[in-house]
Amino acid sequence: MRFKGLDLNLLVALDALMTERNLTAAARSINLSQPAMSAAVGRLRTYFNDDLFTMVGRELVPTPRAERLAPSVREALLHIQVSIISWDPFCPAQSDRCFRVILSDYAALVFFEKVVTRVAREAPAVSFELLPIADNYDDYLRRGDADFLIFPELLMSRAHPKVALFEETLVCVGCRSNKLLSEQLTLERYMSMGHVVVKFGNAASIEEWCLLGHGLKRHVEVVVQGFSMVPFMLSGTERIATMPLRLVKQLEKTIPLRIADLPLPLPAFTQALQWPALHNSDQASLWMRDVLCQEASRMPSPHEVMRRLRIS
Repeated sequence: MRFKGLDLNLLVALDALMTERNLTAAARSINLSQPAMSAAVGRLRTYFNDDLFTMVGRELVPTPRAERLAPSVREALLHIQVSIISWDPFCPAQSDRCFRVILSDYAALVFFEKVVTRVAREAPAVSFELLPIADNYDDYLRRGDADFLIFPELLMSRAHPKVALFEETLVCVGCRSNKLLSEQLTLERYMSMGHVVVKFGNAASIEEWCLLGHGLKRHVEVVVQGFSMVPFMLSGTERIATMPLRLVKQLEKTIPLRIADLPLPLPAFTQALQWPALHNSDQASLWMRDVLCQEASRMPSPHEVMRRLRIS
């Protein structure tokens, strides 16, 4: 099929090449032989009058022209998939859809576990692939390589639709043997103590974002890639960390922790759900959004979580 002289099948080949950056892998991903993929590259170069890719070792490195083409090609293919190909009604009980979700270990532990349990009952063949938060998470949504992002709303981009899930608040936490937390924590002591900080790529954490807004910078001793690593960096030390309240409640069941109020009240933040704009009308996405929002509505408020902590 040609459209104004362009064989539209070549767009599928170009998208595969941009994704895989390897001729053999790209050919395999769209069920072409390697000679057929090589021929497609030649035809693409002729049509666009550009090399599009140069070989560096075994990797295909796109030219600036290919980089400019890639987003529009991916968006066009996604639009065809969502609007034309995926037109059948979505039946959760019969679907074997795999949803790819970008989220932190915090969101997985305090929230998404409930979603997985529910979906296992209602749609037993539906599965999930949970992806870590990285600097290019917004590109995953733009390319349709992820179905959802669960992240603090104030750190999300404005490029895609989103909806609030639940509120969360932050507390200071340390090892139960940390005597420096036995008294009320002053701002001076909080800032001078050694901190364990969670960092996802280059994105600032919620507390870092808030503290920098007050012109404050902590004494950071350890940086880790996930919240579940924090307690092990606190154990037997006088270090402290600033963590989401719900996760602390979850972890303290098995790990001895001491919780303290923050000397500088940091505002509560909203954990939100975001999805690719092209998936707005996708029935599978709509169903999963309903499930996620319904489960989020059952989450207790931060005030209620704190009240239960103090009672226990």
